[in-house]
Amino acid sequence: MEPQDITQSARWTRAFTHVRQGDWEEALPDLEILLKDDPDNSDYLNLKAHSLLNLGDYDKAIACFESWVTKHPAAETWMFYGYALVTAGRPKDSIAAYREAISLKPNLGEAYWSLSNLKTFRFTAAEIIAMHEALDRAELDARSRWLMHFALGKALEDTRQYPASFEQYRKGNALFRGGLRYNAENTTKFVRRCKAVFTPEFFAERTGAGSVPDPIFIVGLPRAGSTLVEQILASHSMVEGTKELTVLNAIAMRLADYERTRIDRYPEILRELKPEELSAAGDEYIARTRIHRKSGRPFFIDKTPGNFHHLGLIRLILPNAKIIDARRHPLGCGFAVFRQYFPQAFGFAFDLAEIGRYYRDYVELMAHFDSTMPGRIHRVIYEELVADPEREIRRLLDHCGLPFEESCLRFYETERGVLTPSAQQVRQPIFADAVEQWRHFEPWLDPMKTALGDVLECYPDTPKFGEAAFGFGAQRNLSANYRLNATLQGPTDRR
Repeated sequence: MEPQDITQSARWTRAFTHVRQGDWEEALPDLEILLKDDPDNSDYLNLKAHSLLNLGDYDKAIACFESWVTKHPAAETWMFYGYALVTAGRPKDSIAAYREAISLKPNLGEAYWSLSNLKTFRFTAAEIIAMHEALDRAELDARSRWLMHFALGKALEDTRQYPASFEQYRKGNALFRGGLRYNAENTTKFVRRCKAVFTPEFFAERTGAGSVPDPIFIVGLPRAGSTLVEQILASHSMVEGTKELTVLNAIAMRLADYERTRIDRYPEILRELKPEELSAAGDEYIARTRIHRKSGRPFFIDKTPGNFHHLGLIRLILPNAKIIDARRHPLGCGFAVFRQYFPQAFGFAFDLAEIGRYYRDYVELMAHFDSTMPGRIHRVIYEELVADPEREIRRLLDHCGLPFEESCLRFYETERGVLTPSAQQVRQPIFADAVEQWRHFEPWLDPMKTALGDVLECYPDTPKFGEAAFGFGAQRNLSANYRLNATLQGPTDRR
């Protein structure tokens, strides 16, 4: 039983810790008590609003954000409110909120960047001039500077000034990359280690955990169409869309005892686990993701692109889970990553050559699992989905064991919160324009091409990767918290 005299400070610390760990539901009781005693406290309102948003309780989250922005109308508060409005599917209101933030703090780079993230938004000529002027000021803080470069890059791209646009993207990426401790070799080594552990014999000796069929994992690289695939599946009456969950990564960290040892023993540690430990890990995943399931539908989606690192773990603890690999043209996907700006999560995303190498490592690892888990992974090629949506959607549903429903073709009519940069795009029909968008920037993509090598030449097929193929050869579509990922990619914390 909780002591009655727990201090306000201790309660706040506990709530804050829960939020940092992604345990938003656990944070809410303490926040409610804190707000009862101090209803105008900005920190409490902020944490509660973000907790509700991450739990998918959008109406309550918006109400909390509105209370926060009314009581504390600072630029940053308006900006966070704008983000919540985007998630809830209110882009016009979010534009007004972001512009209010800029009116209060004209050099707030994050507000300009947030506007540029609204894919159908176009900056005015005055706003473009304001960004140029802000970047000319020596006193502009580093974070606002690199975000302003990304926003201006998007503004210039929209006006077809491609050389100038690329230069802004290049500057923003270079500024951010200069402060990262990231080593691309870490991912390459991790792929080799996975190939050594996850052999056909390894899987044959392990039966996995039970028969729970609930999860549908969508993996791949960011900007490869995973949010579109999620929206299509979430439009089915038997499937619930959630968000990019961190649970699988947290389980991997726990199994590797990473918090205590700080030694990278994953995936090798999986060789030592007993069947009952694997079964318990599968049960843990289902239990910890239950909070994100609101509709009672029999299946749910975990759309965390980096979960391709954990396909071996998925096979062991959730052997009946469905796995979808969302894949896009290497240069289309790679440049979309380069122009997006991904804070914290993707250390590879700020250098063209490193993006190309990471894409190549991803393809090699996926080819390995195609060979060792034949028929388990369904590949959705973005360009083919755009070219013939009905054919590809039927194949997707087939792999998931779901009957065809017309609503999946009208996915843009499905109302749900979307927490990724594609939030607006998936609320519209499929357009082919984005497929070739990268070609405007092809003259500057040589470092990425070199790093990709034959992965680029073979696309959408897969080149052979030596012993990884286990005699299967090149294959395609055989189905007819953060710190561990940071370890795999190299630490991304700022120096």
